[in-house]
Amino acid sequence: MRLLFLGDVVGAGGCEFLLRKLPEFKRKNNIDVCIANGENSAKGNGVTPKSCEMMLDSGVDMITLGNHTYKRFEIMDYLDGNVPVIRPFNYPEGAPGNGVGIIDKGRYRVAVINMLGTVFSEPLGNPFAEMDKALKETDGCKTVIVDFHAEATAEKRAMGFYLDGKVTAVFGTHTHVQTADEQLLPKGTAYITDAGMTGPVQSVLGIEPELTIRKFKTNLPVRFENAVGEYCMDGVIVEIDEKSGKANSIERVNVK
Repeated sequence: MRLLFLGDVVGAGGCEFLLRKLPEFKRKNNIDVCIANGENSAKGNGVTPKSCEMMLDSGVDMITLGNHTYKRFEIMDYLDGNVPVIRPFNYPEGAPGNGVGIIDKGRYRVAVINMLGTVFSEPLGNPFAEMDKALKETDGCKTVIVDFHAEATAEKRAMGFYLDGKVTAVFGTHTHVQTADEQLLPKGTAYITDAGMTGPVQSVLGIEPELTIRKFKTNLPVRFENAVGEYCMDGVIVEIDEKSGKANSIERVNVK
């Protein structure tokens, strides 16, 4: 099985770029399963039913989210519907949506866990303790993929080693900058600290640079707008032994 994981999709431009590029990329690279983080896929930030549908129409099989999950009110009921979109598992009980999802391709099934880090982030349930609970909800799937949406590099690395040998892959998201540390950990779990971003190249995490500079320079409120221009699609491809659920390789990709 060849699995493609895509870093945070940013804005309508990121969604439209997926619609143009992803179908052909999947064909050329024999991709069987595609997962993408979509928590910033709406205009500005957050996620809407419309942005989810655009990603799913482009060929994404499962959408994961993050700290902007509930930024837009219109997503609440959508997450409780029968849709392949999951939110961080460690939100409080009763929060709309689910933290674990199953991609069923018939010949193989893939469990996907979404978790939010708490270092420099929201004070949610301890992600390591919550991960133990989430693993019990993977419905016996041999292939288990984790999107750990976190700020701190150390927290992401620690989670990778904590899950080494327990899951197929741990992909970091949230910082929108693709890291160059993709590897198979000692017990065989594929890992990268951050998969990167699907969004505008000449930007600060997808935002118009001048607006971000103004925010840092003045410390005053600034209305962020997504940058425009050249786009990229960052992610990783993982080769998986579907019978054992073990990762055989991991490769970074960047499409422009």
